[in-house]
Amino acid sequence: MTTNEYTVALAGNPNTGKSTLFNVLTGLRQHTGNWPGKTVVYAEGFLTHNNNHYKIVDLPGTYSLYSNSADEEVARNFIIFEKPDVTIVVLDATALERNLNLALQVLEMTSNVIVCINLMDEAKKKGIRIDTEKLAAKLGVPVVPISARNKEGIDVLVKTIEAMVCGNIQTKPIAVRYSPEIEQCIEKLIPRVKEVIGDAYPARWVALRLLDGDISLFRSFLQPLPSTKEVRINACHGSAKSI
Repeated sequence: MTTNEYTVALAGNPNTGKSTLFNVLTGLRQHTGNWPGKTVVYAEGFLTHNNNHYKIVDLPGTYSLYSNSADEEVARNFIIFEKPDVTIVVLDATALERNLNLALQVLEMTSNVIVCINLMDEAKKKGIRIDTEKLAAKLGVPVVPISARNKEGIDVLVKTIEAMVCGNIQTKPIAVRYSPEIEQCIEKLIPRVKEVIGDAYPARWVALRLLDGDISLFRSFLQPLPSTKEVRINACHGSAKSI
């Protein structure tokens, strides 16, 4: 029987329980080291489900993807250049408004997104109720509520990942609209961007980064990025976890 292999990235703000979710999904089989050319910690693990093999990459916790720090640059470059099959954005259910900023940034970069709302148990204690169906309709991507530390909602999340990689979920990410002046500049830039990079990357997002003066991104376009396969491995434990 053929085993299909996919890459899943975990993105999120610090303290959202992202690394707890990473540990729940991957069990004991994890590799840790540094990202190529960076002092930022790299972590990947593995999950097997229904004959699908998933490499789970725990991206550095960041508040944005604007490359204002090494952590932000690493997370941004992985999503845009490595093109994971699924990017899971982990949000804190008790601070949803603040966390959604990162989710909207990821949605500008890729449509293969699952929004995972963690700490639902804490939200319940605080009397916070989240209409995940309405939020999914607004964002245009699946929204899965979980409590990673209690292992609640994990089965649903894994099934959603599987449905997405199998092409059974069609997403239509919300398009963030900016001021008329910025939108005019974006429209003027998009054709020029496509002339240079073709359809390999989201032209609207690249145009936005141009307008923002993101020089580090364009350095990355001009030079080949080190593959994550070059990561120095410091530890490897156990065997792949199956759910």
